[in-house]
Amino acid sequence: MPWNPEIYNQYKDIRYKPFYDLLAFIEEKDNFKGIDLGCGTGEQPAIITHRFKGAHILGVDSSAEMLEKANEFENSRLHFKLEHIEDVINSDNTWDLVFSNAALQWVDDHEKLFPKIIGLLNPGGQLAIQMPVQNENLLNQILLTLVQEEPYANHLGYYVRKSPVLSIDDYAQILFQCGMEDLEISQKVYPIIAENTEELYEFISGSALIPYVERLDPELKKSFIKEFKKRIQEIFTKFPAIYAFKRLLIYGKLAR
Repeated sequence: MPWNPEIYNQYKDIRYKPFYDLLAFIEEKDNFKGIDLGCGTGEQPAIITHRFKGAHILGVDSSAEMLEKANEFENSRLHFKLEHIEDVINSDNTWDLVFSNAALQWVDDHEKLFPKIIGLLNPGGQLAIQMPVQNENLLNQILLTLVQEEPYANHLGYYVRKSPVLSIDDYAQILFQCGMEDLEISQKVYPIIAENTEELYEFISGSALIPYVERLDPELKKSFIKEFKKRIQEIFTKFPAIYAFKRLLIYGKLAR
């Protein structure tokens, strides 16, 4: 999936607010080894190493386009690797911190995924994860409806990517059953104040829209985007408008 870091970072300030909230859960440890699953352009794991002087972090991402931006942040305590999250969780490596900000919503089957991720932790290791609650966010709902309508559904091969993100109760149960302690699981709204339809479109165009538009030919892509913006206008009728973007924050420590 061809990520565009420039488009993604247009809303950098908005995307970083939940990152800093997640970061606040992490406890300082001496000489601890961590991994950032879906590290993007590398700036966020760089912030982790800056905040925690004992941290040695490996950032992994499956997007070569994103990782091109990460080279400037690499140092003796921060390294990057082009790798799929699925490959990481099937490795034998273990970590004192497993961190992931806005990435695991792209990996399916969280009932099986999260126990495997917890299995990457050393005893006493920390888990810190943030994901958008896409099924409850309005722009995602508009998108999910549109891609299942013709002519788009046929041209997309009836491809629909529904969010695998579970409920708070589900994650609490999974973490508890896997031996996690000191759990902090919450849903928080991060308001986006948009001045027009284009701003709302641009926000989602750098993430959830990508798997669909890349499957459409140029003419149909143009039609699809036009119709998507029209439906945004039908929902958000007055500007400036508030988009209540919901995110899920998960933290815990593996019992020793």
